[in-house]
Amino acid sequence: MLAKVLPQEGGLEGSHSGLYNGVIGLFGLFTLVGLAFGVHAMFIGHEHAYGVTREVPWGLMLAAYVFFVVTSTGLCLVSSIGHVFGYDAFKPIAKRSVYLAIATIVSGFLVIFFEIENPWRMAIYNVISPNLSSNIWWMGTLYGAYLFFMLIEFALLQAGKHKIAGMCGLLGVISGIAAHSNLGAVFGLLNGREFWHGPYMPIYFIVSAMMSGCATVIFFHWLGYKINGWKMSEPLQESLRSVAKLGALLYLVIMFFTTWKFIAGLSGHPPGEYEAFMALLNGPYAHNFWYGEVAMGLAIPFLIILAVRARNLTAMAIGSAASIVGIFVMRYDLVIIGQIIPGFHELNITGQPHILPYTPTLHEWMVTLSGVTFCAILFMMGERLFRGHLSEDH
Repeated sequence: MLAKVLPQEGGLEGSHSGLYNGVIGLFGLFTLVGLAFGVHAMFIGHEHAYGVTREVPWGLMLAAYVFFVVTSTGLCLVSSIGHVFGYDAFKPIAKRSVYLAIATIVSGFLVIFFEIENPWRMAIYNVISPNLSSNIWWMGTLYGAYLFFMLIEFALLQAGKHKIAGMCGLLGVISGIAAHSNLGAVFGLLNGREFWHGPYMPIYFIVSAMMSGCATVIFFHWLGYKINGWKMSEPLQESLRSVAKLGALLYLVIMFFTTWKFIAGLSGHPPGEYEAFMALLNGPYAHNFWYGEVAMGLAIPFLIILAVRARNLTAMAIGSAASIVGIFVMRYDLVIIGQIIPGFHELNITGQPHILPYTPTLHEWMVTLSGVTFCAILFMMGERLFRGHLSEDH
């Protein structure tokens, strides 16, 4: 059946193939330049290359890592609804979504490799000297297990062994949820950072991951079919409509979470937390919050889904693209805002700033860009190597 579908739908040929190769080459160049900046930072020292300080030790690259792994977990969870838990409406998106989950987490590992000052030590001592009381150790271990299960799952899907793939997918879901909730705990258990502290963070990470996954599924399925020059089948279109409806629900849930997080953070003027939220509402990060997080990340994609009643895929793809950009801003704000209010700020210590400064350097921007372009390369190569991830289901 698959052999009958492919010749009718065409492929990357002629001038279309030339454009494809040109885009791959351009993205490859950006990736290599970003890697060169990362290697240069290792030689001259992170303190000279990056804008992070002792007071603000996590910057743009950590935020990019969080963005990639959040998106990867979301893709895993959304795709598992079909081929793991048996909901037919979500089955046609499985192959491309699992592949994208692998591509995004590998891109996240690329960025975090250059963010860690001695990355090779992390891999070695993770094995020979495990610290079971460390959230960071658990994060690395669980994400390693998650990537392993996702790779096996994707290979089994390509081989057509859907039952065994579903079992590996379930293990991937379990390890992904464990890893991702643990990533939330890395922030939420830091009781010295009032903006992050609390049981809210691991739950928020899981829900927002699924929201990210829905936006990514819609946009990259639409883009994949544009790249291949194919006409999308009705079952796949219906599947993406189901994903959009799930996404609309998750946008509402995140709006609900965000509203109550702000109410809790502003009520009673809790030290440290109140100032952080005010920096988002009407302070130096207000544009990020209102235009990036609220407008692009939540409101625009939600309103587009409602306006087209989850039926116009092009409109939903545009909304999903805006959402992906807004979600990146959301991760950046989450990481930075939690650090910019100095400890003991309420004591009005002479010479201590009210808000600690942080500005990403060129090195940070270029390494982050290399993660984005590397992910784009993996996506485009996947469209060619795996023939658009077509299956008997669509």
